[in-house]
Amino acid sequence: SLGFPLFCYFPHPGAGAGAAGRRGGGRRVPGTVVALGAVSLVTDVSSEMVTAVLPLYLVLGLGLSPLQFGFLDGLFNGATALVRLLGGRLADRGGGRHRTVAGAGYLLSALSRLGLLLAGGAAGGIAAALAADRLGKGVRTAPRDAMITLSAPPEALGRAFGVHRAMDTTGALLGPLVAFAVLWATADAYDAVFVVSFATGLLGVLVLVLFVPGGAVPAATVPRSAPEPARSAAPAAVAAPKPARPRHRVLRDPVFRRVTAAAALLGAATIGDSFLYLLLQRGLDLSPALFPLLPLGAAACYLLLAVPAGRIADRTGRRTPFLLGHGALLAAYLTLLAPLGPLTAVLVLVLLGVFYAATDGVLMALAGPVLPADGRAGGLAVLQTGQALARLVGAAGFGVAWTWWGPRPALVAAALALAAALAAAWKILPGRNDT
Repeated sequence: SLGFPLFCYFPHPGAGAGAAGRRGGGRRVPGTVVALGAVSLVTDVSSEMVTAVLPLYLVLGLGLSPLQFGFLDGLFNGATALVRLLGGRLADRGGGRHRTVAGAGYLLSALSRLGLLLAGGAAGGIAAALAADRLGKGVRTAPRDAMITLSAPPEALGRAFGVHRAMDTTGALLGPLVAFAVLWATADAYDAVFVVSFATGLLGVLVLVLFVPGGAVPAATVPRSAPEPARSAAPAAVAAPKPARPRHRVLRDPVFRRVTAAAALLGAATIGDSFLYLLLQRGLDLSPALFPLLPLGAAACYLLLAVPAGRIADRTGRRTPFLLGHGALLAAYLTLLAPLGPLTAVLVLVLLGVFYAATDGVLMALAGPVLPADGRAGGLAVLQTGQALARLVGAAGFGVAWTWWGPRPALVAAALALAAALAAAWKILPGRNDT
């Protein structure tokens, strides 16, 4: 009924990774992972209720130029990225405060809906409320992902992140639909949307408190020399935990440094989903009323493919799916350069969904086992921050290119940049024999 695969189960929240999941081939996912997925689902319903039409509102409603929109979009993402460092550092202190820090982020996002309600249409108030929502997301992301990596065995992390991302994306799909239903029932009363969004956000915080265990999460450890599982690894005794090292020195680890460099390089060559949707809207001459359906199409594809992509990554290694996902994004850019019609538009949305399914959780599953358990949230925050700041540069750069050259030449430049970044990342990303 939630739209995620039925092989998930929801046992007692304290349940860790049992024997059924040690080979990565079991059909169960730890309860903590599913609980976190439920929190993300509910929170995304709340968030997407108020953000589904943001690009259209800013560009067509307020008349922002592509340059201004690219800067604003990148600024919000950049602020989120910087706060991730703080969230990760706080979560790793005191023996693991992952749930507490993540809960604070979820609560801040819920309270931002009250800010929208009280803003009264003032641009400054709306911007502050949106910033609070993004800051809340930044605080909670690294602790949440660290809890996932610490709850599931390393050889099943792709599946665990796939389940979580599928549930998260279910919320992203339901949010705009709930907003539409509320507006239809209340004769376009936007205040009612903000009230429902606030109540839904608080429900997500309640689920976190009730079903996600507090304190440090038992780590699923892995030998330092094998950050990725072998293709057909047999069950073995649990390895000794990796020795802790100072959290600020995670970038001295050559494997983690290469993963971070590749993610940042590829991030700098992406132009942002909002620009893709605007290009589709202009190319199809799509009615503004139908614009919110574009993100739903990509999210639906992501939802369907997140778990299969995670399982494939667990079996074949996570490096190749991560790179192939960016290849799908490159194919989306090239498709946008062709004459647009209904079929090509659908293809772009499918390729965007493939991109996220093969990269989002897969990157966290690739990097997580490389990091020590007591510094995992901080390390993932460094990775996520580097990637997000690089995407800020990519979004702002594409906005500049669009403003100066026009959309088509800017898209050609973006495709060339992504192709070059893919070739470089293929050399940079570590393989199983590099560790």
